[in-house]
Amino acid sequence: MAVPVSLRGDFGEAWLRGLARKTKDGPQARRLLALAAIYDGATRTEAAKIGGVGVQIIRDWVLRFNARGPDGLLDGKAPGQPCWRHLVSELLRSGASSRGARSWRRRLSASGRSRRRNASQLKRVSRS
Repeated sequence: MAVPVSLRGDFGEAWLRGLARKTKDGPQARRLLALAAIYDGATRTEAAKIGGVGVQIIRDWVLRFNARGPDGLLDGKAPGQPCWRHLVSELLRSGASSRGARSWRRRLSASGRSRRRNASQLKRVSRS
């Protein structure tokens, strides 16, 4: 059986529980309480039950916590393609005409965005 990844030594169970009480982010509080249980001597399986996740997710939380502290337990923005408004504003900055609907559609579909946007949505973005 593999040895579990140990938690950082510069934090403690009482400090994590206090931070979980103060935070406004529910998922972060749940993660902090699960890690506080580990500091208190609970097994990873018990911590997984507290957090409502599997043991592998607890391991991921421990790694994130060890690397970045409590901020590592916050939900970050998921990676992926930028939203269509970002693409349209890039096109406007690059000098694209706001009236050429065909060129808009062509450029948006070439960038992997096949959704059609009506002219009022494009105008709204071009003003911002």
